[in-house]
Amino acid sequence: MGTASRLGRAITGPRRTEHAVPGDHLAALSLPIGDDGVVVGNDAEGRPQVVGFHHPSAYNAVLIGGLWTAQVLALRLAGTGARVAVETGRAHVWTNLVQAAGAGQECISLFDVGRVPPMGPTVSSPVLVIRDCGMRPPRGRVAAMPWQSVLTLLPYLSPVAPRLLRSADLVGVQRVSPDEAQQIGRLMQLPRQEVEALSTLGDGVTLWCTRRDRQYALTQPTDAESGLLGTPRRLD
Repeated sequence: MGTASRLGRAITGPRRTEHAVPGDHLAALSLPIGDDGVVVGNDAEGRPQVVGFHHPSAYNAVLIGGLWTAQVLALRLAGTGARVAVETGRAHVWTNLVQAAGAGQECISLFDVGRVPPMGPTVSSPVLVIRDCGMRPPRGRVAAMPWQSVLTLLPYLSPVAPRLLRSADLVGVQRVSPDEAQQIGRLMQLPRQEVEALSTLGDGVTLWCTRRDRQYALTQPTDAESGLLGTPRRLD
C-alpha cells in the first residue's frame, strides 16, 4: 500500500496456498495490481488518499459538494472495473462523461430518478450507485447491499441531510457556509478547528470523515479528466 492513507473498512483477501512460478513464465502473466479503493486526492504532504467503496456489506456514502468531484469519482471507480449507475434528474450534465468513459462498453449508466434497476453486484463485478437527485433526494428503489455502495450527492446541507449523515458510513464535505459547517460539525462530531475550516476550503478540497477518522484530500485531475470535466470547482 505504500504511504497511501485509507478511509472505510479494509477488506481481507481470500487465503490461498502458495504457488511457485518459474522465472521464465513470468512474462506470460497478466496480474491486476491495485486494491479495493480509489484515489480521491492527496493530503497536505502529497500522499495519495484512498477511499474503499467496495465492501462485502452495505456501504453508504454522502458527498456534500460539487458535481465535478462526483464525476471524477465516477470516472475513477469505472477505471477500477466497477460498474457505475448514476440516478439523476439532469442527465444532460452526465451524458458527455458517459460517452467518453464507455469506449464501447457500458461502464457508466444513466437512469432517471427512481428507475435504477437491480444491478446484480458481485465481488468480481462491484457497483457504485451515485444518487444525483438534488437537495431532497427521495427514498428510491436503490439501496446499498453487499458489493453495491451508494454515494448520495448533496449540493448543500438540505433538510434531509441530517438523516443521511447519521446513517452514512463515510461523509465527504466540501466548502460550505459557516452555519452549515456548524451543523455538520455536530452531526459528525468534528473538532472546532475542522468546523472552522469547512467554510474556507478551496475548490477541489474535500474533508472525508467518519465519526472517528478525518482526512483532507485535494483532488487533482489527470490530463484526461481535466480535458473532459475542466478544472476543479465547488459550484456547478
